[in-house]
Amino acid sequence: NMSAGRPFRGCACFFTDNIFVGRFGLHVRYRDGPQLRRDYGRALRERGCRSEEQFREVLREIEAEVQRRKQLIHQSVERRAIISKCYKPKHPEVYTLQDSFLAPEFLEIVRFCTSPGADLQGLLCYLESFSDKRIYRLPVFTEEFCQAFVDELENFEQSDMPKGRPNTMNNYGVLLNELGMDEPFLTPLRERFLRPITALLYPELGGACLDSHKAFVVKYSLHEDLDLSSHYDNAEVTLNVSLGKEFTEGHLYFGDFNQDPTPVPQYIEVEHVGARGLLHRGGQIHGALPIASGERWNLIVWMRSSAIRNQLCPMCHRKPQLVEAEGFGDGFTEALGEEVAQTVNLCAL
Repeated sequence: NMSAGRPFRGCACFFTDNIFVGRFGLHVRYRDGPQLRRDYGRALRERGCRSEEQFREVLREIEAEVQRRKQLIHQSVERRAIISKCYKPKHPEVYTLQDSFLAPEFLEIVRFCTSPGADLQGLLCYLESFSDKRIYRLPVFTEEFCQAFVDELENFEQSDMPKGRPNTMNNYGVLLNELGMDEPFLTPLRERFLRPITALLYPELGGACLDSHKAFVVKYSLHEDLDLSSHYDNAEVTLNVSLGKEFTEGHLYFGDFNQDPTPVPQYIEVEHVGARGLLHRGGQIHGALPIASGERWNLIVWMRSSAIRNQLCPMCHRKPQLVEAEGFGDGFTEALGEEVAQTVNLCAL
């Protein structure tokens, strides 16, 4: 995958920053043991990590995660090759995006956004808005597609194929690039359908030039992942679509935008509605409350603009230190300063 002929890259901070210590609900930056103790000892103690043995366990957990990240690219390529060769889909039709998968109301929104004179105020008439946090709900897929898609994902989950977990915070789910869905499904969804919408909603975040993505499905159930701790996404704009199945509770909650924190954050809760999606800024602090019953599947699409993130990595808040990556990487590209400035101006327009 290339952006204007340039391969996508990652940022070196992936191997050191935003490492989630699950049992204590804390994201850390890690260099070595003394640095971890110095920077996070107090926060860990306050969360119940009080003995030396517990601290050593945390250290082992973090070092295992760093090793996992270092092997990630190689292992992901291997898994994708095995899946491509050996997996027999139950619903092969869901792997290639068709307009018939999309809700008629969603297609109407896209038609509006691509019409002459389309503006933000006009678009907002089609969307459900939540507070002043620039969170919007909209129909995305048909119920029939959601059912077939979840059925396909369950078929894959029950197979003996190798599976990579979506991220450090979700243990259950599917990385859609490993299923081969990037080119035939997700790229056209982003380019043809989502980008006209995000161009009007989030122009300052590169909404008009979201040129890569990372997409995965997460699953929550009573005996697996119940909830999701507070975090922000490695994305300029996130789409979160509720695919089903039957569940109660498990609402999302949203706090501050991470670049504009307030002394006392105001949180809002937003419930999931089947086949509908939420669009929000990747930097919006958010999480998921525990489900009370059933099973919940969500499609998450992290959309990225190289023009924006080439300036500042959203995860370490520094100029990105580029490293080689596979596929879309983390959405960064090698770029000359002049090129970046021009691209940013284009997005702003």
